[in-house]
Amino acid sequence: MDNKELEMVKEEKDLGVLITTDLEASSQCVQACNKANRVLGMIHRTMIYKTKDILLKLYKSLVCPHVEYCTPVW
Repeated sequence: MDNKELEMVKEEKDLGVLITTDLEASSQCVQACNKANRVLGMIHRTMIYKTKDILLKLYKSLVCPHVEYCTPVW
């Protein structure tokens, strides 16, 4: 491209999906798990009243989207 050599990369992030050269989903799963754990930690640190209903609503609205994002791709 314009007489420039393109560099080789082992992984690329596109629309939040991590695509590796071997097309395995393990790094994407690790990344999603880490994000979900960080959000769970934030919920645990900031919530004073931890009723079952409140925690379930927070889990469904804040944690599940990180875990479920782009699962059909893999």
